[in-house]
Amino acid sequence: MNASAPFGSPGPLIDRFARSITYLRLSLTDRCDLRCTYCMPERMQFLPRADVLTLEEIYLAARAFMARGVRKIRLTGGEPLVRRDMIDLVRALGRHIGDDLDELTLTTNGTRLAEFAGDLADAGVRRINVSLDTRDPERFAALARRDMLGNVLAGIAAAREAGLAVKINTVALKGINEHEIADLVAWAHGEGYAITLIEVMPLGEVEGDRFDHYLPLDAVRHALEQRWTLVPSAARSGGPARYVDVVETGGRLGFITPLTGNFCEGCNRVRLTATGQLFMCLGGEGQVDLRAALRSDDREAALNDAFARAMGEKQERHDFAISGPGGRPRLARHMSVTGG
Repeated sequence: MNASAPFGSPGPLIDRFARSITYLRLSLTDRCDLRCTYCMPERMQFLPRADVLTLEEIYLAARAFMARGVRKIRLTGGEPLVRRDMIDLVRALGRHIGDDLDELTLTTNGTRLAEFAGDLADAGVRRINVSLDTRDPERFAALARRDMLGNVLAGIAAAREAGLAVKINTVALKGINEHEIADLVAWAHGEGYAITLIEVMPLGEVEGDRFDHYLPLDAVRHALEQRWTLVPSAARSGGPARYVDVVETGGRLGFITPLTGNFCEGCNRVRLTATGQLFMCLGGEGQVDLRAALRSDDREAALNDAFARAMGEKQERHDFAISGPGGRPRLARHMSVTGG
């Protein structure tokens, strides 16, 4: 991959609310080897491979963002580790750490992490997020529609062995894992992992009704406070999570609350899908076509124009809302399409 691709000296990305964009969530694929019930239907229709950016184009896009002040990149999906040759991209991006980039991270479901943990660490990745909603094998198989909990736990262990800092991401689900949350927190902290709880995101059609499983995190936090002492923390990871330190476990616990606690005032993030569509907000419809700009005869001018339009269209806050029983999600696209 061409590390010297020129982009001139464009200005930083600043939206119309004076927020500096320094964090890019970069999707490598919409494909996933799990079918989590709250995320997608069993028979999910994935994008044709011809529509997806090449790894070279993804790298060029990342370089363009770096040239405009982005200092942190998180690789996402779908499941990023199922993308063929993705480790070549990780190595290419990793060469910019300490120069154009402060941090390169990754969010994964962990099923292939045992295979790639060492390579990720060697490429410069220092911490990763692993999605894990339950440690009960039967519950995991029912929720993910795949019996792969052993793969995930082996991957988490391999990541720790490789020297990667691991943060567990857990979606709080009423009637499914709510009684297990405290035990997940205790397990994670006992293993030396941070953990973040997330409210279910109302994105895309699924077979079930998300309202049935919506669990407000203020209620979860209240329940945890009956067991432990939670001390507010000033720690920030660059994303929307707000953290507390759990005195009794010595670990850190995060809360991401798109529904019960809006966190948009300091938003520094944009998302680029695997097809090159730039979404300025996970909870909004606005998008700008970066694929066309990347494939333009005058790439630099086209990118400058695309970025200017994106900053002018980035909304002040998301519009997430969860409907009552039987309600349809406000946004039809699935999380795996936008990038997790």
